[in-house]
Amino acid sequence: MTGATLEWLQRLRGRFLVFDGPDGSGKSTQMARFVALCREHGLPLTEVREPGGTPIGEQIRRVLLDPANAEMDVRCEMLLYMASRAQLVAERIEPALREGHMVISDRFVSSTLAYQGTAGGLSKEEIRAVAAVAVGRFMPDLVVIFDVDEVTSARRLSPLLDRMEQKGLDFHRRVRAGYLAQATREPARHLVIDASREPDEVTAELLSALAARAGQK
Repeated sequence: MTGATLEWLQRLRGRFLVFDGPDGSGKSTQMARFVALCREHGLPLTEVREPGGTPIGEQIRRVLLDPANAEMDVRCEMLLYMASRAQLVAERIEPALREGHMVISDRFVSSTLAYQGTAGGLSKEEIRAVAAVAVGRFMPDLVVIFDVDEVTSARRLSPLLDRMEQKGLDFHRRVRAGYLAQATREPARHLVIDASREPDEVTAELLSALAARAGQK
């Protein structure tokens, strides 16, 4: 990587980024690549995932994703995600930002708005109100949405589906619409990447778009 790449990466110090998108979008692969790039250049970084990321959060994650809990009410589901998130902010995100780290999270409130909100039918206003209690002022500076249609994403998923992945194409079509609606509502805080292509092409667009955003800081 060039010195110019290092320069824009350094502008992300102390920033909070979220990589998000439908199941099967490839966001975790892209996050791993981006984290490796940041570490290669010595950028202080804290990497977290949702739900989970803490001992308490990982216990909540097992409950949320267990196919045996298919009867879980969507409101209960939303509150469990927020509980895991509250612990993550207190234990990992807030301390890392205080130390000047860039924080990068695999999912955050944007997931709840898409899955339990647009797809699940809960009010966005209610979700945002609970999020205000759960995370306070610790909202991301930028949410990167890896956009992919539900048919393509379904082909990419492991046959061993978790509880959320088992919800079917119509549900995941609404999830995608929920993510895109968030980007339309707050374009300055969202970056939409076409994730239907090969991973290397997605990575190239991601880095170019992040460099452009970093240059605006």
